[in-house]
Amino acid sequence: MHVGRSYKAYDFLNWSKRNVLWLLIVSTAPVLIYMMLGLKWLVLPWSVVLLLGTTVALVAGFKNTQTYSRSLEAQQIWSSMAASSRVWGIVCRDFVSGEASRRLVDRHLAWLTALRFQLRSPRPWETANQKENADFRKFYRVIEQETSLRDELRKYLPPADIETMLRASNPAAAVLTMRSADIKSLLDSGAITPQAYSELAKLLRDLVDQQTKSERVKNFPYPRQYAIVSRLFVIIFCALLPFGLIGQFAQLNNDVAGFMKGHMVWLVIPLSVLVGWMYTSLDQVGDSTSNPFEGGANDVPISQISRTIEIELRELLGEADIPAALEPMNGIAT
Repeated sequence: MHVGRSYKAYDFLNWSKRNVLWLLIVSTAPVLIYMMLGLKWLVLPWSVVLLLGTTVALVAGFKNTQTYSRSLEAQQIWSSMAASSRVWGIVCRDFVSGEASRRLVDRHLAWLTALRFQLRSPRPWETANQKENADFRKFYRVIEQETSLRDELRKYLPPADIETMLRASNPAAAVLTMRSADIKSLLDSGAITPQAYSELAKLLRDLVDQQTKSERVKNFPYPRQYAIVSRLFVIIFCALLPFGLIGQFAQLNNDVAGFMKGHMVWLVIPLSVLVGWMYTSLDQVGDSTSNPFEGGANDVPISQISRTIEIELRELLGEADIPAALEPMNGIAT
């Protein structure tokens, strides 16, 4: 997630440069055919192009509204998760004594770790590996792509528990199961009161709910039929735009004088590229927003949130070994 004032114009242009190159080819070819080969009939009524542009704008706007809603939902889920984590730490500190309190907090941090690794794992529909996004990745780092889940879990769990987790199809859910067994054991041994057990069980239910919501956003993509329709419409519009502009600029030859008289059609190229770039960039922004957990520059910073939670829980327990906060790189928090 970008946490600075805004993206630099150069960064955004560099991110969308492949669209510009494609648009330049698409815009130049019709003008060359019209001017060099003399195919004067190669024009489209401007009303047709205008109608198509309006339709594409509506479709692109719908897509961006829906993808932003997915991103906003992901932010709300992890905000609730942070709140539940704070309550978990307070209850463990105040109602669970000794090493058992530390053990429950470590279990919670292991759950956060397993969950963020699961959410960072790639899906076929995600865009993180597309060339423009992969090129931009050099400006920031994603921890889950630089280390392994096993190595991260060593900070919180004994080796036997790690092996049990990693054998599970859903490691994060396996940690929740371990925690449920832990608090039941503490209740049976009399280490916690029934009221404390009830509160911890309620928090566990909330965490299960939050994990399930995160998995729903991760595993159910923005509907593919809408995604392909939006991209296809943008491509068609950008390909036809120069043919509609040629007729309009050819008419301007009668109204100008000087060196541009008879050459106004050449202005179709830069204008088509500019307008097309606006549409393709809007579609590209929608794609980059639709998967808020893949590790992109516009995603929810779950690594940073998890580290912040760990710092707060360690401080609640009065520990001295507090990890450092994850600082954004070039304005990007992950």
